[in-house]
Amino acid sequence: MKRDLLSIRDLSADEIVALISRAETMKRELAEGNLRQSLRNKVVALIFVKPSTRTRVSFEAAIYRLGGHSIFMSARDTQISRQEPLADTARVLARYVDAIVIRTFAQEDVTELARYASIPVINGLTDRYHPCQVLGDLLTIKEKRGTLENLHVAWIGDGNNVAHSWINAAARLGFTVSLACPSQYLPDREILEWAEYQGKGKVIMAASPKEAVASADALYTDVWASMGQEEEADARRSIFRPFQVNEGLLSAAPAHAIVLHCLPAHRGEEITNAVMEGPQSAIFDQAENRLHIQMALLDWLLSDNAPKRGGK
Repeated sequence: MKRDLLSIRDLSADEIVALISRAETMKRELAEGNLRQSLRNKVVALIFVKPSTRTRVSFEAAIYRLGGHSIFMSARDTQISRQEPLADTARVLARYVDAIVIRTFAQEDVTELARYASIPVINGLTDRYHPCQVLGDLLTIKEKRGTLENLHVAWIGDGNNVAHSWINAAARLGFTVSLACPSQYLPDREILEWAEYQGKGKVIMAASPKEAVASADALYTDVWASMGQEEEADARRSIFRPFQVNEGLLSAAPAHAIVLHCLPAHRGEEITNAVMEGPQSAIFDQAENRLHIQMALLDWLLSDNAPKRGGK
């Protein structure tokens, strides 16, 4: 039976742990020069309605490293831009390629593509979720901290797609995520209610950034205005200014805490240059790990190395 990754909710706790473990192994195998080419003779279509650096390059590099081939298509390269139904696109591509990675605006588009495609569909980002980012981030935290047990992640800034995926991950794995967001930019209520219903992790809406980071193992931030929100940028800067990750905020966190940012960063806005380049920053290790988690994910979906479906 084919599997998709549309959000973290599509994975059990056991599967998340297995993917991270597989990524660790594949990262080591790549460095040692003995990575198995499990995607040989496989073709993956990359549909990018939203532009990207890290998502595109990490997926293309992962496919190449595993012996596969990628076909990149921007919106203007497909009939999607001419209103071809996604259901038709899905059924045609499924006869040409072995998997689809899509990066777009609406989560509903990814869901529809997966519904009609007989091949795996991976969400490379939507306005609602960014599951691949958070899986790579969990790999980074595991490397730096040694374990994901009793983890506490502090999210500072916009309650956006990455924040939503962190809430989903906390509910799946049972760790704590504390969020400090302006009142106008809180995470979606349905996502918060879903996490509460799972009854496993702890999601805390903090009164301030300092409260959010007080016992955190990782401080996480993102740009204040994402793609498609450029017209709001000036208004957002004044609202989000108290939510900057700077030296003062970092000093309120435990000394072992690391700093994460999914990039691109607007230095001097959501994060200072000193913090980004400081000794607690794991931002570029985090960016590298997008490659390794992408390799593990593709290996899982397209080879015989898939972790068994768990019950957690």
